[in-house]
Amino acid sequence: MCHLGPTLDPELDPVDRGPDRGVSAARGLPGTRAIRAVVGGTVQGVGFREATRRRARELGVLGWVRNADDGTVAVHAEGPSSAIEALIAFLREGPPGAAVADVSVDDVRTEGHEQFAVRGVSAGTFVVQEHAATSHHFDLRLEVDGVMRSWAVPKGPSLDPSFKRLAVQVADHGLDHNAFEGPTDGGGVVVWDRGHYEQGGRVAWPEALERGHGVFVLHGEKLRGGFALQRTRPGPKPRWLLVKRRDGEARPGSDVVAEQPASVLSGRALDEVLRDG
Repeated sequence: MCHLGPTLDPELDPVDRGPDRGVSAARGLPGTRAIRAVVGGTVQGVGFREATRRRARELGVLGWVRNADDGTVAVHAEGPSSAIEALIAFLREGPPGAAVADVSVDDVRTEGHEQFAVRGVSAGTFVVQEHAATSHHFDLRLEVDGVMRSWAVPKGPSLDPSFKRLAVQVADHGLDHNAFEGPTDGGGVVVWDRGHYEQGGRVAWPEALERGHGVFVLHGEKLRGGFALQRTRPGPKPRWLLVKRRDGEARPGSDVVAEQPASVLSGRALDEVLRDG
């Protein structure tokens, strides 16, 4: 038997406000410009996002780039006006292999990013394990730098943005625990949900978690869309709040834990594991 101790789009998050340490020089300074650009043509699958990220970093521009569902590439960029103009010129030309048909540019408000990141790319795996031990809880784990950062969520995750779930940070776990399901010393575990996730927010990971505010997008079988973890109390076992973001995957008034109790691996609910041993 295995014993597991108690554990647990970003641009869609208008309240992503972490501490102001190291805040970008682009925020609110004279001469700063922010744009939202949409690039059409043969621009997906040709390295456009990575080339845009490299050019933005060369120019000192902050923000993000991502592939849109309609085949375009979307870019949010902020920084000195001259650097933004240089990035727009790059977007109109495109990297080798791309064929840019058109670029639309709108000026928008500065959001205060501290990185230029590629969005829509998996950052690793996530798993939620329902765990009966000394107390019943759900273990939320996100893969970060080769380990699973872990939080114990007593009531389990929610798809209702109005519910703020307590999440107690516990020791990191290895990736080999992600598929474990069955009896444990004095309890049992089922894999309630799993999939991959995207890192989000305006601050690069894992620094965002160290600061105490992580925004991410889950692509699971039960949990989907944007979520945020906000640290509310430091200490040996820091306390956080887990909140669903208000996006197209939100389900106000729902109770996904009660509605979908079965394991995504075996189809068994936790009470069946405990009963059958």
